[in-house]
Amino acid sequence: MESDKQSLVSTRVMEIVVGLFLFAVGLVLIVDAHRLGYGWGDSGPMSGYFPFYIGLFLCISSVVSVVGGVRASGNDSFVERGQARLILAVLLPTVVYVLAIAFLGIYVSSALFIGIFMKWQGKFAWPKCVAVGVLVSVALFLMFEIWFTVPLPKGPLEALFGY
Repeated sequence: MESDKQSLVSTRVMEIVVGLFLFAVGLVLIVDAHRLGYGWGDSGPMSGYFPFYIGLFLCISSVVSVVGGVRASGNDSFVERGQARLILAVLLPTVVYVLAIAFLGIYVSSALFIGIFMKWQGKFAWPKCVAVGVLVSVALFLMFEIWFTVPLPKGPLEALFGY
């Protein structure tokens, strides 16, 4: 379809946007390093020493990227409409999954995410989707909660079983 080939955003614009975003991240690092102390103390570098320089290098490289994006000529496509649909088909369910973890816990959310995703994107039969979703979640539960004793976010189902 011809509309699927329509460019949504150019590479030049994305270089500028990502450069500005990374510059902001670098500034956060610099400000927080200043709060921690970024100098050299009696016993060596202070807590913010390395984060300060990482933030500084990030800001410098971001400025170079933004300047390069501004000076670039051409209008090559970064993502087309059809490609964006494929990206959103994975991104939006993943966002819902992450939000569901807060309410259902990681194990139930993972079972639902895997099963529904298998059915929707993979067109597998429901019994296989349910089996894989449940088995993977049970395996993760055993691995993290029992063997490694690493507590992960739990929901009402785990509370029902005493976890």
